[in-house]
Amino acid sequence: MTESVGRLGTGVTVFFGTDKKGPLRAWYTRIDLTSPEIEVRVMASDEEDGRETASSMARDLGACVVVNGGYFRMDLNPSQHVGLLVSEGRMISRATSGIFKDNLRFEIARATIGFSHDGSAKIGWASTRSDTIFIWASPPAHAPGVPAPPLDYTLASTWSVTDAVSGGPSLLEDGRLRITVNEEVFFGSSIPEVHPRTAAGIAANGDLILMVIDGRQTASRGVDLVELAELMNDVGAVAAFNIDGGGSSSFVVNGELLNRPTGGTAEREVVSVIAVNCRSDP
Repeated sequence: MTESVGRLGTGVTVFFGTDKKGPLRAWYTRIDLTSPEIEVRVMASDEEDGRETASSMARDLGACVVVNGGYFRMDLNPSQHVGLLVSEGRMISRATSGIFKDNLRFEIARATIGFSHDGSAKIGWASTRSDTIFIWASPPAHAPGVPAPPLDYTLASTWSVTDAVSGGPSLLEDGRLRITVNEEVFFGSSIPEVHPRTAAGIAANGDLILMVIDGRQTASRGVDLVELAELMNDVGAVAAFNIDGGGSSSFVVNGELLNRPTGGTAEREVVSVIAVNCRSDP
């Protein structure tokens, strides 16, 4: 069951849904990126330790909707983003270039959402060389124990974005499930398992869709990647990817945390967020 929670000005609608069989509790917002009243930004924490709650960043930004962003390392001080992070035209973190597994190096391009100067959004597989961002039509054909050949940059396009954040793996491409766990080298990790989740997607008309699903609690168990892809497809996304989840998953509307991260009301501090600014109707 899905119901509208309400409109936040012109171009932003928030929905809440439950599935008692799951059980699941989910929130998502659909954002008309063509609306002149809408601005979507990827923002990083400006705290000394590099992280803060999504609610804190929402208040600082005056944003109407905020969800948590990409992966990060909490064992470092300040915390460091893992993967591409571009905010207001400034590259804060380059894309992860490669990963070692079983003494083998896998050169990677991971699912990323980027926002262009005209406000439109695109999801693709991104990598970086120095300060240049490249977007790929497909990720490298990695498999467990079998790295793909090094990236051939003649097959990629340069990507000009004002804001971007990586996550992974991909969930949907052209309206069909495409879950690139192996290609993005998430195999052997807990990422494919059932967790609280955050996902970003794009609808056929270019609308941005942001979804958060609670997990690790009696009222909502969480979902695996296939279930997440199907849910994003159900609400209209034709392209989508998984972002950082677990205890990081946060859905903040008008400064209020709507979901219950891992069953509680305490938020995990994060390094980045996707923030939506919207002007309310008079």
